[in-house]
Amino acid sequence: MTDILRITLIILLLTITLAASFLVIAVLFPNRLARTKSAATSMQTRAFWVGMVNFAFFGTLAIILLTLLDGNRVPDLLRVVLFLPTMAVLALLGILLSVGLAGVAQVIGERIFTGQDTWRQTALGALILGTACALPFLGWFLLLPYVGFVGIGATILGFFQKS
Repeated sequence: MTDILRITLIILLLTITLAASFLVIAVLFPNRLARTKSAATSMQTRAFWVGMVNFAFFGTLAIILLTLLDGNRVPDLLRVVLFLPTMAVLALLGILLSVGLAGVAQVIGERIFTGQDTWRQTALGALILGTACALPFLGWFLLLPYVGFVGIGATILGFFQKS
């Protein structure tokens, strides 16, 4: 019983830190987030497919590079040379996912909490998104990948939108 309470507390604390992270992204990168939010709202299906294809490509690339870094088959010099591209691919995926999820959280907050301040919409949208994605099985295997793919795709599509 205490394990369930501990896991629930950890999930709630992580959701609160995720909401804070989305607020910081909204403050530091308002133009990028506005474009991401616009792409997530207007081109949701296209953003999903663009995000899924790019995640599959960069995820496969990251797994291949991580596999090469692990093990004794690769010489030490090659391992050092492959370290930077591996970290660059993983950082790119992390950045795309963070900005994308922040945009999706803003969309959720804007649709549910109309009339509230933007920062409150973002924070509450992130809390709702994090809580919904914590739902066993449905949240883990359906909602989280869907929202992640839409977020990654919306961020990428936001780069190609006209101002």
